[in-house]
Amino acid sequence: MIDNPPLPKHLSNVSPPSHKESEQSFTYALVGNPNSGKTTLFNHLTGLKQKVGNYPGVTIEKKIGTCFSQHGQKMTVIDLPGAYSLSAHSPDEKILNEVALGQMEGSPRPDRFICIVDASNLERNLYLAAQIAELGRPTILVLNMMDIADKQGIHIDTDRIQKELGVTVITTQAHKKKGLIELKLAMSKASLTTPSLNIDLPKPVSEAVLKVQSHLISQKGENLNAARGEALLLLTEDSPSSHDPALSQLVSSLQEKLKRELCNWKSLVIAARYNKLGELCKKAVLQKSEVKKSLTEHFDDVLLHKTYGWLTLFLVMGTLFWSIFFLSEYPMHGIEWAFNKLGSFTESALPAGPLQDLLVNGVITGVGSVLMFLPQILMLFFFIGFLESSGYLPRAAFMLDKVMSKVGLQGKSFIPLLSSYACAIPGIMATRTISSPKERLATILIAPWMSCSARLPIYLLMIATLASGRNASPIIKAGILMGAYALGTFVAFGTAWILRKTILKGPVQHSVMELPAYRLPSFKNTIFEMLQHGKLFLKRAGTLILAFSIVLWFLMSHPAQDPEAIDSQLETSYIGQIGHLMEPAIKPLGYDWKMGIGILSSFAARELFISTMAQIYHAEDNFEDETTFAGTLQKQRNPSGQAVFTPLTCISLMVFFIFAMQCMSTLAIVKKETNSWRWPLFQLVYMTGFAYLAALIVYQGGKLLGFA
Repeated sequence: MIDNPPLPKHLSNVSPPSHKESEQSFTYALVGNPNSGKTTLFNHLTGLKQKVGNYPGVTIEKKIGTCFSQHGQKMTVIDLPGAYSLSAHSPDEKILNEVALGQMEGSPRPDRFICIVDASNLERNLYLAAQIAELGRPTILVLNMMDIADKQGIHIDTDRIQKELGVTVITTQAHKKKGLIELKLAMSKASLTTPSLNIDLPKPVSEAVLKVQSHLISQKGENLNAARGEALLLLTEDSPSSHDPALSQLVSSLQEKLKRELCNWKSLVIAARYNKLGELCKKAVLQKSEVKKSLTEHFDDVLLHKTYGWLTLFLVMGTLFWSIFFLSEYPMHGIEWAFNKLGSFTESALPAGPLQDLLVNGVITGVGSVLMFLPQILMLFFFIGFLESSGYLPRAAFMLDKVMSKVGLQGKSFIPLLSSYACAIPGIMATRTISSPKERLATILIAPWMSCSARLPIYLLMIATLASGRNASPIIKAGILMGAYALGTFVAFGTAWILRKTILKGPVQHSVMELPAYRLPSFKNTIFEMLQHGKLFLKRAGTLILAFSIVLWFLMSHPAQDPEAIDSQLETSYIGQIGHLMEPAIKPLGYDWKMGIGILSSFAARELFISTMAQIYHAEDNFEDETTFAGTLQKQRNPSGQAVFTPLTCISLMVFFIFAMQCMSTLAIVKKETNSWRWPLFQLVYMTGFAYLAALIVYQGGKLLGFA
């Protein structure tokens, strides 16, 4: 027998719904401040697996899910981006604003709101809740993180808040799934109290609100309270948008009038709202006793220290790169050994001919050469997920805020840039949290220079080739890898500085960042996110890389020559002819025509460089089971007997891949986010041109200094 938890007072006397009431279905909009537990609650309600993290800016677009009421009726839940107010200053806040007002095409207008607030920071979180209440639609206020509030000695009078705001109040601990039954019961009610929050406005503002309110009532049939809240929101928008041209014209004219009569009228509206909330919190929030310094504050004394904080940051990043080599070494070699064995088995099981050649030198070699890096990819995503859920990421952003302001960016740009180390696509989408258009565009333009996970296999292969036969320690390898990431980051910041001084010139908007409490990372969520990225990597290997491996095998095998003349076959093949055409352009960088084929293929996807090199050299050498891929590259010689993959050539290749734009998907998302082909084409030209120039300087400069 399962005991049901006690219900809140305002739900304990709810009578059973009538048949008519139980058939009603509602659309709920889930809103709240960043990092308030909103997406965690959304996942619990809908059973979906949206990404959650202990830092702001995780949800950057609306997500729609379905849950069921206590009566079995379907309810739609829209998870909206986290924001501190309904004022639309950035693209993600605009999504929240338009959905709340029912102005977004293709999205249903919410019947009701669920507003999530952090109970331990109630007054700040209630600002958005107050704006939602002003819209006059039924609202459930969820006081989340009650366990943290209790630890801080905070007692909240929920009855007082419910009475003052006119909303239904539920207390939860979303990360522990506490309070979900009470929330679903409230969501299932056929009728909820309608908020009736009104703030005292200056007379000119009240008169303007009344005019817009009258228009909304006459044209849209809004009720009195809803029309007043929407009117005030439209008036306070910098660029009010509406599908009603007459309404837009009315709002614009009233804004101009208010500017003339009361220049600081927007500040007065904000102050009036905060005064109302301040009075409420004085009555409803009680501090039981003086609270001792929290564990989070003790950690921040070290992690945000002007000296120890930077040492900790470098230590964390160094540990991450070291683990990629040390912890992944044996699984990586195991996968490589398994594919070599599979190739040998297939070669012995099938008679010599095109089918055997396709499976061994095409499919197994092409796909296996990429999949061997899967353990290191998983390790990278595990550590990034660990840092995300612990609450350390916002601290790193806070520390870098001053540094980034020197190059014309703000601390908020750090999260999108850090996300780009995993993949530039979500990183670019995460720039929607940046309110300044010029800073957002600058962040988009430099995000692909953050070394994404697709570059990692190439870095690892080049480092392994450099270290082949030298028994380099994981610390040395990690140092080289960290240097590659640092170089990309350094040049990205330098480019941002140039862009913000020239074509994207403008003032830097300093960001206000919320530092969440440290939490024990959720290993379940971290492992899930890691496996999801691993799944995408495997899908890519099983589709794009497999298809390209087959195409490359065909181009290497045709036109067919004497089977005994493998070298001649490759040189005279279609792909060999393409490589020789490219060679004059890439020879100054230290590359031969075979590397040129790999670089050309990598413009479709960076991982294809690995697959291409494996197929080309496997076909020529048919290397032994015990020979690693890196060892095979190390043994390559040109016609004059000199090593092909010299240390200088390997470094030149790494530099080229650090800077080159080789991801069609990234260019497509840049086009979508900027609504123009101008910027992605600009990226393609300037990044690839810079990559060529940088690799040229490294190789030719190294030769002048006497390096081989």
